Amino acid sequence: MEWFTAPDYWLARLLFQRTLAAVYLVAFLGAALQFRALIGERGMLPVPRYVARTPALRAPSVFQLHYSDRFFALWAWAGCAVAVALLAGVDGLLPLWGAMLLWAAPWVLYLSIVNVGQTWYGFGWESLLLETGFLAVFLGNDKVAPPVLVLFLLRWVLFRVEFGAGLIKMRGDTCWRKLTCLYFHHETQPMPGPLSWFFHRLPKPLHRAEVAANHVTQLVVPLLLFTPQPIASGAAGLMILTQLWLVLSGNFSWLNWTTIALALSALDFSPFIGARTLPPAPLWYEIVVLAVTALIVTLSYRPARNLLARRQLMNYSFDPLHLVNAYGAFGSVSRIRQEIVVEGTADPVARADGNWRPYEFKGKPGDVRRWPRQFAPYHLRLDWMMWFAALSPAYARSWFGPLVERLLENDRDTLRLLHRSPFPPDAPPVYVRARLYRYRFTTWRELRATGACWERTYVRDFLPPTRLESTAQRP
Repeated sequence: MEWFTAPDYWLARLLFQRTLAAVYLVAFLGAALQFRALIGERGMLPVPRYVARTPALRAPSVFQLHYSDRFFALWAWAGCAVAVALLAGVDGLLPLWGAMLLWAAPWVLYLSIVNVGQTWYGFGWESLLLETGFLAVFLGNDKVAPPVLVLFLLRWVLFRVEFGAGLIKMRGDTCWRKLTCLYFHHETQPMPGPLSWFFHRLPKPLHRAEVAANHVTQLVVPLLLFTPQPIASGAAGLMILTQLWLVLSGNFSWLNWTTIALALSALDFSPFIGARTLPPAPLWYEIVVLAVTALIVTLSYRPARNLLARRQLMNYSFDPLHLVNAYGAFGSVSRIRQEIVVEGTADPVARADGNWRPYEFKGKPGDVRRWPRQFAPYHLRLDWMMWFAALSPAYARSWFGPLVERLLENDRDTLRLLHRSPFPPDAPPVYVRARLYRYRFTTWRELRATGACWERTYVRDFLPPTRLESTAQRP
C-alpha cells in the first residue's frame, strides 16, 4: 500500500524517538533513586501491601507476581539501560521486529511501575509517557518509512494534551476567561523554577497577553495539526515554542518534553533535507499497524466524549494499560501559596519556643533565601505531593504520617529525598512537627534589601509535635 508510509517524516521520527528515549531515561532514573522511601518494602506506601488488596486486572504489573526492593531496583535500572540503548540508536541497527520489541520493553517496564506507584505516580505525565510510548512501538526504524497512521495517532495524542488543557481552563477558573491567571500562577505553581520569580514580576499587561496567546495555542492551533503541510508543521512549531516557554517558567516534570516529542513527530523537514529512500513496509507490519490503529480509534471514544463533556475529567486513564487517556492542567489556579514546613527538635519536651530545626526539601520552597532550582524533567515526587498536602490535608492522609515516622527514625532512604536534614545520622529528633505558612515572592525592593526571594507568614499548625510511641514509652 503506497499510502501506508510517509518517507518525508524520517527525520521527524528520529527526533521524536530520541527525545522520547531521553524522557524514558529520566523516568526510570527517578524510579530507581526514589522508590525505596516511597513504595519500597519499608516505604510510606509499600507495594506489597498495595498488591495484596488490588486485583491484577485493575493494576497489571509484574510486581503482582513478585516484589522485593532488590527486584524493583533491577527492574528500574533495566529500564534505564534500555532507554540508553534507544537514545544511542540501537533500534536502528535491528531488524524491524527487533526494533519494535526493543521499544516495547520500556513501555512494559514502566507500566509495571506506574500501576503499583499509587499516589506517587498519579500524575498525568505518567499516562502521557505510557500512551506515547505504546505508539512508539509501531513507528518503525530505518528498515521502513514511518507509517502514516501512527503519525496521525501521535497527533491525536498531542491534540488531546493541548486541546484538553485549553478546555479545562475555559470551563474552570474564571481567571482564565478574564486573562488574569498569570497574576498568580508563577508564584503559586507546584514547584517554581529559577526564573519563576522574574516571570511573576513581569508587567500585568504582558501576563494577560500570555494567557490570550495560551488560549490560541491550546484551543485553535491543535486543530491545525490535521491540515496539510506546511500548516501542520507551523502548528507543531508553535506548540514547541510554547512548551519551551513553560520549561523556562517552572518545573513540570517531563510533561513539556513529552509534548515536545509529540510535536516533533508532526514536523515535515522534507523541504529542507528531502526524503530518504526506505524499503517498503512488509505485509505483517501493515497488518499490525492497522490492528493497533483500529484498537486506538475504538478506545478513543471515551476520551473524545470527555472533551465535549460539561464535567470534563482531567488527567484520567480509562483503562489499566493507559492506552488512551484524558489530559489537562491547571483548571484552577491558587491565589495564594501555602507551604508545609516540617521541623524537628531534640528537646525532651516539645515547647512551642523550643529549638525547632527545619528539614529542607530539594525543590519545594522552605528557606526564604534559597532560590528555586531547575529539576525538570526530573520529577521530585515527594516535593510535588507536599504542594498538594498544603492545599488540603486530604491529599496527605495516606502518606504524611508514615513520612513523619521515618523522619523520627532518621530513615536513610527518606532523608535521601530531602536537600538537608538538620540532625546527624546517629541522633534522630525526639519530636517532629509541621506548620503551615503563606509564602509570596518578594518585591524587587525586598529582594535587594534582604536577599530573600520569598516572604512567609505563619498560618497554623499542620501537625502538632509528634514522637515515636516506642520512644515515648522509654523511662
